[in-house]
Amino acid sequence: MSKAVIDVRNLEKRYGTVHAVRGVTFSVEAGTTMGLLGGNGAGKTTTIAMMLGLLEPTGGGVSILGCDMATERYRALPFMNFSSPYVDLPHRLTVRENLRIYAGLYSVPGPKDRIAELAEQLHMEDFMNRPSGKLSAGQKTRVALAKALINTPKVLLLDEPTASLDPDTGDWIRTYLENYQQITGATILLASHNMQEVERLCREVLMMRQGTIVDRGGPAELLAKYGRKTMDEVFLDVARRTGAANGNQDEQGAA
Repeated sequence: MSKAVIDVRNLEKRYGTVHAVRGVTFSVEAGTTMGLLGGNGAGKTTTIAMMLGLLEPTGGGVSILGCDMATERYRALPFMNFSSPYVDLPHRLTVRENLRIYAGLYSVPGPKDRIAELAEQLHMEDFMNRPSGKLSAGQKTRVALAKALINTPKVLLLDEPTASLDPDTGDWIRTYLENYQQITGATILLASHNMQEVERLCREVLMMRQGTIVDRGGPAELLAKYGRKTMDEVFLDVARRTGAANGNQDEQGAA
């Protein structure tokens, strides 16, 4: 078995009386993709923010690439990156200028060549000199992914990487991510509401509800467990607290 690159242990986050994340524990093996699923407010974004060190956990901890993210995250951060279409880059800077800044932050060797390579690979040449604030939603998604790949990360945290993309472009991006992982051996945590994307990319899936993991397993395993034909149906079963595995969910959520 491959050594875990991501190790999350009993992660907790409270905001006053609100328990946003409760006892979340999981690990992700090297070179694999783990799906993190749940409805709005399930705790996915809060979990990812704590993994990045952007939020301080109330309890528990995170280790990435063998580094404790509470005390030595700056050892791991140069080899990590994050993508979300919901986090805007500075609007007045062009796409090229934004990518130059991130290339500098990560001390990317040959930044001009790396930016040109990503612009070509992600089909961004036509808007590289456009202010980031004047991009379409789909263009912002591609730029967010380019930013996340600028340092060729070993650990990639992706929040809705194909949001706002048309089906053809979304399929192309998924193929790109598959190839990137095959070439680099990167470990990926994927938060997505696109269940076809999850079925295609993820070896294992974590199902979250109300801040805790209520079920987990491979896509095929979950489909069989819930007696469903698609992951969309499994997602709805978990979100609505119905389905064949409901009793097991409650036990896991309380663990």
